[in-house]
Amino acid sequence: MSRNEDAEHTANAKAMNDGPQEDCAEISRRRFAIAGLTVGTSLLAAPALFTTGAQLISSTADTTDLPTIKPGTNTSFHSLKQIDAGVLNVGYAEDGPADGPPVILLQGWPYDIYSYVDVAPLLAAKGYRVIVPYLRGFGTTRFLSTESFRNGQQSALAVDIINLMDALKIQKGILAGFDWGARTADIMAVLWPERCKALVSVSGYLIGSAEANKRPLPPKAELQWWYQYYFATERGRAGYDEYRRDFAKLIWQIASPKWNFDGATFDRTAASFDNPDHVAIVIHNYRWRIGLAEGEPQYDKFEKQLAQFRPINVPTITLEGDANGAPHAVNPATYRQKFTGGYVNRIISGGIGHNLPQEAPKAFAQAVIDVDRF
Repeated sequence: MSRNEDAEHTANAKAMNDGPQEDCAEISRRRFAIAGLTVGTSLLAAPALFTTGAQLISSTADTTDLPTIKPGTNTSFHSLKQIDAGVLNVGYAEDGPADGPPVILLQGWPYDIYSYVDVAPLLAAKGYRVIVPYLRGFGTTRFLSTESFRNGQQSALAVDIINLMDALKIQKGILAGFDWGARTADIMAVLWPERCKALVSVSGYLIGSAEANKRPLPPKAELQWWYQYYFATERGRAGYDEYRRDFAKLIWQIASPKWNFDGATFDRTAASFDNPDHVAIVIHNYRWRIGLAEGEPQYDKFEKQLAQFRPINVPTITLEGDANGAPHAVNPATYRQKFTGGYVNRIISGGIGHNLPQEAPKAFAQAVIDVDRF
């Protein structure tokens, strides 16, 4: 999620270089921490080249593909739908031709599908079938049973998207996301690479481990996680429930300090926090990460695999905003080794913060189109 979620990802870059494989994984939102909040100008200058196995791919986008669009141009989606998928009835936006190449765009916290309200029509105009689901606990997505455990652990969210793809008869698609959504897409690329044609992941490799996250961070890094410790208390649960809009707005401001969003933009997303399961999912998500809440046994096999921090082999573009207020890796090389297929990293300039697809929709959509060509 905003600065918070990415903090997890951006934790200790030094641990990535000096520590064991487990530390490498802590690229998850937690152990990437205080590597720094700015990106060196060298990364913003000439287009970099990254080795990708037997190939070299330029980090420069082909900006001729898409028209210029002002963020906030669109305020609604082409269509909003519902479908039963696994344990959920999933609310989702859809745009583009039904027989087009599928692209699934995944939201973060405290955001929702409106992070992609300008991205979806850009991709639809290029012939993609665009699916933008509300994650469990957001918007119009609901549990089918009142008996279902309100589980926010990372693999549960990934299984939700696999179930959605099955329900929509999508065998394979491009996955793209930021924050919780980037983590979910990363997990799917590791566990089910046959379902992932290509990947766009904001802030790199975000797969986490509850066991690895038990290790303390230096004080400055821990400070970035104030909300996580707040959520660990019943006072925090009650406070988030009562002040969820104020909380979300604060996170938006911290995570994207140069994004001058207006009240209408915030209100469109804030409505999704009225979901009756929202607080339970968010609180469980953060408590599970630090070992204060149990997951469900059916996900144990997935978490064991994820704790190995295996590399992602599908073609990938990673993105980072030049004004991301969430802690993140100053040097993308700290997670470069986790991507072993065709790979490019791009720094998106212009005061772009954590909610990258909503702040820079053209750049995000362009990354989806470009990764599809790898």
